[in-house]
Amino acid sequence: MPDTSNIVASTLDRLDHRILAGLARDARISNLALAEQVGLSPAACLRRVKQLEERGVLGGYTTMVQRKALGLNVEAFVQISLERQTPDNVDRLHDAIRGLPEVRACYLMTGSVDYLLHIVTSDLDAYAELMSRNLLALPGIKDVRSSFVLKCEKREPGIYVV
Repeated sequence: MPDTSNIVASTLDRLDHRILAGLARDARISNLALAEQVGLSPAACLRRVKQLEERGVLGGYTTMVQRKALGLNVEAFVQISLERQTPDNVDRLHDAIRGLPEVRACYLMTGSVDYLLHIVTSDLDAYAELMSRNLLALPGIKDVRSSFVLKCEKREPGIYVV
């Protein structure tokens, strides 16, 4: 299937961008309030939102849950290097992280590491157990380096909309 992302992006107009920016700020905004913000009738605004959903521009709506309110006090970024990127090594890693709710994101990277994981746990003991039982035990792992978040200076929901 060909990549149509540039085609979709090139068909978005100024009103689409304003709708996306409004929803990025507050996904729970009412259609009436969003329509007022972007200067459309409620019916036209709703029609555009539905079109953005159908075209795959809007892929869902989420809530920003404050992790510390749930007792998730440790946040880390973990760099993983594989011995070799063989299908078996890659599949084992992918299978392992899919089953770990503590792994909030996993990125395949270029450069000196193969993967970057975003992990949250309740405390360092839980982090150590997660690593030793689940990730460090996987065959094919060459190196793991963890960096712990001391303070988050900026976190924006969604994607930057021009």
